[in-house]
Amino acid sequence: MGSVRTNTSGNLLELPSKILDELVRPFVGRDEEGKAILLALLTREHAVLIGEPGTAKSALIRRAASILNMKFFMYLLTRYTEPAELFGPLDINALKEGRYVRITRNKLPEAEIVFLDEIFKANSAILNTLLTIMNERVLYDGYTEIAVALWSLFGASNEVPEDPELEALYDRFLVRHYVKPVTEELWKGLLESSWAIERDGYPTPRIRLSREELMQLHKLIFDVDLEPVKPKLLKLFSTFEAKNIHLTDRRKGKCLKLIAAHAVLNGRLKASEEDLMVLKYIAPHDIDDFERVNVILSEELRTAYRFIRELEDIKMSIREVDSYVSSFPAIPSRFVEYRLLEIYRDLEATRERVLSMINETNDERVHRLANEVIEYIDHVMEKIKRKIGE
Repeated sequence: MGSVRTNTSGNLLELPSKILDELVRPFVGRDEEGKAILLALLTREHAVLIGEPGTAKSALIRRAASILNMKFFMYLLTRYTEPAELFGPLDINALKEGRYVRITRNKLPEAEIVFLDEIFKANSAILNTLLTIMNERVLYDGYTEIAVALWSLFGASNEVPEDPELEALYDRFLVRHYVKPVTEELWKGLLESSWAIERDGYPTPRIRLSREELMQLHKLIFDVDLEPVKPKLLKLFSTFEAKNIHLTDRRKGKCLKLIAAHAVLNGRLKASEEDLMVLKYIAPHDIDDFERVNVILSEELRTAYRFIRELEDIKMSIREVDSYVSSFPAIPSRFVEYRLLEIYRDLEATRERVLSMINETNDERVHRLANEVIEYIDHVMEKIKRKIGE
């Protein structure tokens, strides 16, 4: 599929979900990472992905650059990384003439999407320069100012920075996401997907956009009606502070930008309570905060997000019940039969709860996950029937 040409808001609103689907298509279990990356791109903000190596961070961002036809620059930083490695070497001939010029070809200043791995391990000279680039899209280099092409900068780190000197840089990443390894039920799909990539490479994107078209989407977020969510947003700020989760003024001020982008991603020009779930990318600071923020949002928001969180917990519990039932002997004792019947009745009640969720919302994601959970519950209930011979 070639570059998408469209000017109307209606057509534009159809694009973000298509971009997200194409971004995550080669990957297993990386929908949340794809969403975090796309929200950063829609807002022209920066994102940091925190987590262990080997979780497809760089591959996702490289694919995003491919879909958007943007120049991509990637580098692994260490304390010994020199500025010339990122920003280009000095032009020796110009220096002989008394001019201070960098050769920026194929370096960070000419890239539109940048990925810097282990970003918090860089030395202070590079970190200070990155601050200015992220804020102003300008490289101040000795006696020169270079306007950079940067759209969004993505960082990756194994851990949250603890050095106070890194706090200013960490705060510039509006989007923060904790990347975890895929869960056990996805391992089979991971093997198949990884083998396909090893054999054939990453599939060619079926949709491509230009920078100009991305700019249209970026401008569209400022057409979103945010009034419906502002009272709840202010209440959530207070709740976070009460739970010792502090957002800087900068992060509070930029919240609306990400909320609007989430509405656009879901094909809307009016924000709803569901869009407040993006606070899970904005509010966390430490690793523990990611789970704490999720809990707060699931308690405070009457949205699909709350149902999805509950369904994921139910699915995990059913998995444990499945293993427990499998551990019983083929010919159970009376006590075991009684215990299996208790579990069966609990599963019936859980099944009714899941069915009620389907009736309480029209969200397709909730329906899809709920049906998966019901199938799993039915599977375990059948296993119990076979165990007790009914």
